[in-house]
Order: sequence, then C-alpha cells, then structure tokens
Amino acid sequence: MPHSTDNYLVTRKYFQSGDITLSYLDYGGESPNVLLLLHGHMNDARTFSTFAAAFQKDWRVIGLDQRGHGWSEHPPEKDYTRESYVNDILNLVRSELGGGPVTIVGHSLGGVNAFQFAARYPEWVKAVIVEDIGVEIFADLSFVEQLPERSASLKELRESLERVGVRAIDYFSESVFADEKGWGFRTDLKGMNSSQQNINGSWWEDWLSTSCPIFLIHGKKSFVLDANQAELMVSRRPNTKLETFEQCGHGVHSEDPKGFERVVKAFLAQVNI
Repeated sequence: MPHSTDNYLVTRKYFQSGDITLSYLDYGGESPNVLLLLHGHMNDARTFSTFAAAFQKDWRVIGLDQRGHGWSEHPPEKDYTRESYVNDILNLVRSELGGGPVTIVGHSLGGVNAFQFAARYPEWVKAVIVEDIGVEIFADLSFVEQLPERSASLKELRESLERVGVRAIDYFSESVFADEKGWGFRTDLKGMNSSQQNINGSWWEDWLSTSCPIFLIHGKKSFVLDANQAELMVSRRPNTKLETFEQCGHGVHSEDPKGFERVVKAFLAQVNI
C-alpha cells in the first residue's frame, strides 16, 4: 500500500531473485540517479525512512528488504551465502532499477554486501557509503535463536532482547510486528546465525579490488568496528574517505540522523554524483 513521505509516494514492491520473492520500498523521485539502501541484520528498509526522505528530491531512493528480513521471504535451507546476498542486489538492479549503475548506502551486513557487490560488478556501481562495518569480521548472532517466536506484549519482547544480552534494544525493536499470535520479529530468527557465520572472515581482497569512491562512516562507540581497523581500511585503499562520529555507536544513521544525512550529501557532492 503506497503511503506519503512529504510530496512523494512510498510504494512497497516485489520481485523474484532466484527461488524467493524479495520486497523493497520505492521512496519515489524521478532522477536517473538511484540511491540503494541496504539495512543490517535484524532490520529492514524502514530503518532508512528518515534518511530516504531527505534525498527524494534529487534521487530515486530504493530500500531493499534483504533476504530473510522485513517483507522479503525467508530462503529455504537457510541460504544466506555471500553469493546469494550479492545476487539479490544484481537481480534488483537488473530487473527493477533500469540496469544502470547505482550508488549504495549499506549499514553493517548491508555495508559488506555493498562493497562485495562493487567488487564483483563494478560496472553497476557509482559509489558506496559503508556504515560501521569492517573487512575483518568475527561476530556471533547465535543468541538470536534464543528469542521467542512470539511475545505476549511489546514489553515482554524487549525483555527477551535484554535477557540474551542485546545492547541495541531500539535497533532490534525496529523490525517487530504484531499479529493474532502476539509480538514477533520480521526476521528469520533461525537463519541469522548462519548469515552471520557467512559474513565472518577477512574480506580485504574484496575491499581493495573495488575502484569506485567509498565513504566509510564509523561510530566511535561502536562494538562492531574499531578505530584502528577503520583507519587501516582508508589508508590501504585509494579513493576512500573516513568520517568518525565521536558520540555514536553502531547505528549512526539512527543515532545522529541529521549528521549522517549531512556527511553523505557532502560526500556525494564531492564525487559529483
């Protein structure tokens, strides 16, 4: 169902990627320049709604619900390989976005997917904005499997996050919904650990093989990316800029939305996109 953001209609759409149906939000805008937004684990495209609204005038803004998240289907056999995530982006660009090169903003999981897509399909990418994720990743999402399928109340659901040690309660709570069974997550809880295990590792080869402009945004208080790695990523790769938000953690776009919007706009103006 379309809904309005300022003077633009935001429309939910669907497309086929391999054997699953994926969903995305088309935030509108008639520009040939496409800004593709990729969320992190346990989230969906709506996490970028405020950010998207600020770009609709000059861009066509698209927010993908990545496989196993939001309104997209959960893949059979927990297929959360690097190749599948990247192919989903390729299928979206080819079938829905006119086949032209896009500019990608990716947070966490979405950031890795963005720079790996740029490494494999450079002709489809103008620039990449990577929010708070590194190239050496060693994290554990197995605690997600302990979360209940449904909770009796929103309060109880938030308490379940606290019990398993989640610190970013508000971030995780963005993807909840209610139905006749209670409150739950729009995320494939049984598949997230597999997705995280597949993203763990060292991805320096992908990072260094890209040639497009990349803007790395780092939250100084992040528990995911440390300052040393962020600085090394920029120093080792040409055509790369770093912006550190001293008072933010992992989710800069939600913790300082105006600041995030400001630096992304400045970067895009600098690289003439």
